[in-house]
Amino acid sequence: MSKFGLLDRLFYGACVKFVPLKEAVSIERGRRLVKSQLEEGGEFAVFQNSLTPLGHYHEANVQSGSAFIVCAGAAGEIGYSDSAFWAADDVHFFVPPKAILSRYLYHWLQTQRPKILAQVRRASIPRLAKSVIESLEIPIPCYGEDDKSLEIQARIVGILDIFTELTAELTAELTARKAQYKHYRDRLLAFEGIDVAWKRLDEIGEFIRGKRFTKADYVDDGISAIHYGEIYTHYGVYAHETLSKVKSELADSLRYADKNDVVIAGVSETVEDVGKAVAWLGDEKVAIHDDSFAFRHTMNPKFIAYAMQTEAFHSEKAKHVARGKIKRLLIDGIKKVRLPIPYADDPEKSLAEQARIVVILDKFDTLTTSLSEGLPREIELRNRQYEYYRDLLLSFPESEEMAEA
Repeated sequence: MSKFGLLDRLFYGACVKFVPLKEAVSIERGRRLVKSQLEEGGEFAVFQNSLTPLGHYHEANVQSGSAFIVCAGAAGEIGYSDSAFWAADDVHFFVPPKAILSRYLYHWLQTQRPKILAQVRRASIPRLAKSVIESLEIPIPCYGEDDKSLEIQARIVGILDIFTELTAELTAELTARKAQYKHYRDRLLAFEGIDVAWKRLDEIGEFIRGKRFTKADYVDDGISAIHYGEIYTHYGVYAHETLSKVKSELADSLRYADKNDVVIAGVSETVEDVGKAVAWLGDEKVAIHDDSFAFRHTMNPKFIAYAMQTEAFHSEKAKHVARGKIKRLLIDGIKKVRLPIPYADDPEKSLAEQARIVVILDKFDTLTTSLSEGLPREIELRNRQYEYYRDLLLSFPESEEMAEA
């Protein structure tokens, strides 16, 4: 079948007119609302500089079933809300005429996302000019024949919404599984009713601070290295391979994590990310940045990395973080934070119990984080299907091309 076969069946050979967006719909700017005006019990979400609501307010200025674009901060991000909401002044929202479905407009805007993002002005606060949005040309099938146009738009929306609804269901499932995982992990590592000793980190291992290297030292082929920023942006609980490599001539000036060491981020922009740990399981030693530490020990490395994710650990860790614009782990303090050691008086039994717990938590981790299997993989596949059919349905080849097909 020709690639235009599906389009041909939808459009019945009808022509499509491309209309500047500023002529097709009304593009409105939201109204300023400051944080002090937000209300804990407010009914309506407030969108300002991202697709995550800033908070809530007692009234709305945009009706339900509306598409919108963020124009500062997460500039260029496209949203849609089934519920009425408040659009702040960094948001532009759309009021289409009766001849254009708002949901159709939203799906079409998603096809324009690369073009929109390319026009975002990158500064301290990224911004998108209204003129960029206004100049986009929206394809309207059967232009001037409103009933037929709306029928075609509705059929396109129906097909694409199947994929977005499935993705939303999977995302909700993933959110629920992550919450379940965190709850179960924290209870499992609390060791209620089990023989456990809580020992300070400096009693069960030692901290080795890395040595500095910079982006200028990165190469395609060299010494495997972990930068502190990669620990909370790239790595999960454990790693066998590194994202980065640095120049081989730096070998003697660097410090390394050995296999089974746990590498800990010493610096971050948030208290949550500072102190993030990744168990290094690669066969070779790996260079570590001076804003990170290798924790060397005789326990199960993944057990330690999981234990350093718990709410109990985060609560204790937070007491030992220097809080400036950049959050820095105070190593003399973190050494005093305690971890649970099951059957501490019996090393062999302790390691067996640690391994048992790791097997259980690995299954949850795979389900909630793996890009090759588990829910994240399913969500990625559904997103790809949506993008394929969205681009196919909204590419609108010229009518003569369709006729030739």
